[in-house]
Amino acid sequence: MTDQISAIDEASQPAPVSRNSRKVFVKTYGCQMNVYDSERMTDALSKDGYEPTTTLEDADLVLLNTCHIREKAAEKVYSELGRLRDMKKARAKDGREFVIGVTGCVAQAEGSEILRRAPAVDLVIGPQTYHRLPEALRRAKEGERVVDTDYAIEDKFEHLPAPRKAQSRARGVAAFLTVQEGCDKFCTFCVVPYTRGSEVSRPLSQIVAEAERLVDAGVREITLLGQNVNAWHGEGGDGAEMGLGALLARLSEIEGLARIRYTTSHPRDMDEGLIAAHRDLPKLMPYLHLPVQSGSDRILKAMNRRHTAADYVALIERIRAVQPDLAISGDFIVGFPGETDEDFEDTMALVHKVSYAQAFSFKYSIRPGTPGAEMDGHVAEGVKSERLERLQALLFEQQRAFAAGCVGKEIDLLLEKPGRMPGQLVGRSPWLHPVNVDANGSEIGDIIRVRITGAGPNSLFAEAIG
Repeated sequence: MTDQISAIDEASQPAPVSRNSRKVFVKTYGCQMNVYDSERMTDALSKDGYEPTTTLEDADLVLLNTCHIREKAAEKVYSELGRLRDMKKARAKDGREFVIGVTGCVAQAEGSEILRRAPAVDLVIGPQTYHRLPEALRRAKEGERVVDTDYAIEDKFEHLPAPRKAQSRARGVAAFLTVQEGCDKFCTFCVVPYTRGSEVSRPLSQIVAEAERLVDAGVREITLLGQNVNAWHGEGGDGAEMGLGALLARLSEIEGLARIRYTTSHPRDMDEGLIAAHRDLPKLMPYLHLPVQSGSDRILKAMNRRHTAADYVALIERIRAVQPDLAISGDFIVGFPGETDEDFEDTMALVHKVSYAQAFSFKYSIRPGTPGAEMDGHVAEGVKSERLERLQALLFEQQRAFAAGCVGKEIDLLLEKPGRMPGQLVGRSPWLHPVNVDANGSEIGDIIRVRITGAGPNSLFAEAIG
């Protein structure tokens, strides 16, 4: 999944803070699902009087919401904890509260080891138990060092308080909504089944209720999230089994909701109902993130992807047949154990066939506890680097070509935030590009008609029309 990392601003200066209220600072690593989880954790803490802050120095409680996908993720967390330890010591001298918690996938993977290596940490909470965070915090304040990484029997979403309307409104006109968690695919390079557990789908009624609350608070675009989001399934009002396509259709009926997206998908769960949704639902944006990882059937088998390169290409062709305007995004791993030059050339050939609007590509790195870590034939770092450079050059060329092809098109643009220039606003194209446009009296939350006038390396430029 795409990285959306909010870093601590080391240059920020402390602002005056009323000590009548307590502040929580959440540093979020990793994917959009962690962004969503961070928001829900702050919602859970709000009833205990904690208000979110973007300034670390103001915080009474700091949570590191961690991701275990990237290489050396745990070591980065321990490094950050060293800095927080020093802050905690300084606070103690002043008699001020400073609680440190680690949440998310590194918390799940490391558990009590975090407490052993980082004595300043007060609590460790896994991604399936963050609804218990307020209780864990109370126990920590009583002197207990808390570790809660069980896979909760209860539905955590039912136990989380709904955010206040003002909180949702402050987060913007585009929002994330987790509908599915965990993964049953057990790709040999991936830790997700071990840190997030097996596939679980939220009930339809729960999802619709949350979406309606978001729209009531001013949200106009919702992105459905899941480790394997197109594995979502549920029961409709008539008792019939539903897939993600039917869920998208139900959400499309919500008045005021203008746009819907979803991520991340697995090729094996792209069923006919979901393909038809791309044809039939105007609110579903023509963008699909569909990781393939490799173009070599031999490597795909070693990865336990359970599809071939030809299966993947044929699937893309079927979806494009019903939605010709589709932008395809993907994920690639180069240098998986045993990958030969021929295997890598198969990946390059697949990229040429598919033509990506966006993609994320990485060198293979070992994840302890995964089958890939025990495989023979690990590829030399220099070879991986050379292959990645070639792959990224091709992907970047395709990305630029897709963006250039948008110039001259007229689109509806949802305005999401201020731009860098005075009077400028930024929205997202249907294909997820940032689009810069002069506001001309429009406001955030408006949907305006624009013509694309230019394409930069990472964004588009437009003029309002009509």
